[in-house]
Amino acid sequence: MPLRSFTVDPAERGERLDRLAARRLGTSRSLVQRLIEQNLLLVDGKVASRSYKVRDGQSVEAQVPEEGVSPEDIPVPVVFEDEHMLVVDKPAGLVVHPGADNPSGTLVNALLNRGISGGDDPSRPGVVHRLDRDTSGLMVLAKGEPAYSRLVRMMSARQVGRVYRAIAEGRGLPRTGTIDSPIGRDPDNPTLMAAGLGKPAVTHFEALADAAGHTMLSVRLETGRTHQIRVHLSAIGHPVYADPLYGNPVSGRRLWLHAERLAFEHPVGGEPLVVHSDIPEDLRGAATGLDGSFALW
Repeated sequence: MPLRSFTVDPAERGERLDRLAARRLGTSRSLVQRLIEQNLLLVDGKVASRSYKVRDGQSVEAQVPEEGVSPEDIPVPVVFEDEHMLVVDKPAGLVVHPGADNPSGTLVNALLNRGISGGDDPSRPGVVHRLDRDTSGLMVLAKGEPAYSRLVRMMSARQVGRVYRAIAEGRGLPRTGTIDSPIGRDPDNPTLMAAGLGKPAVTHFEALADAAGHTMLSVRLETGRTHQIRVHLSAIGHPVYADPLYGNPVSGRRLWLHAERLAFEHPVGGEPLVVHSDIPEDLRGAATGLDGSFALW
């Protein structure tokens, strides 16, 4: 992505970073906020919050995505589709939308020819929520502004049921539990998230089985913060199995986390929709390798 920069004028001293950058870069405030969240917008070479009050003479640099994304022939299973939206079963290893490290080869590139659209960021048309690169499973995308706006509001109002399957390290978790702890950028490492600060975040879990020093969980998101399940489970001492960021990497294994169920009302028609995704074979193999009892789905 091209690097764009500007210097804060004396008359701009004290302005919020996101407002000033949107005006000076000629782009939307929401796009600027996403650049800040992804550490793609820096002030004097350092990460700053969206509400940071700038000082005159400071240098602001941003990696702003070029307008438009090109379609690519990347196979992605489609679970549901109509003229307003589609639900896909994202494979592990596939980044959702273009960014600094992945200008192409993303889920958005794969689905452009299927009509995804909506929102004011040309690099992520129709994207209303995300999954991490190495998390597999269900995602809903919009085809047009009416469906996009409605889905965004539904996500914000917690009207979309999102259930994941995970294997966590350790045993002894309660049968059911709730982790209610805010999540924000880690002040010591802004590429990571941390519990105990930031925006409200709530995760519910149910222990399904435990063996071989691990516990299989059904996890339901009430909110949808970046890395929420991974951060919350790590915070209570039970990180997701094979999590290289918040737990312990395992050679030859990927993060054991899969988005297996979505339930919501159609954003235009209003009819209830429930979609499921089977656990992928690589995760089944990893679970069986830990203990054969985990093969009981």
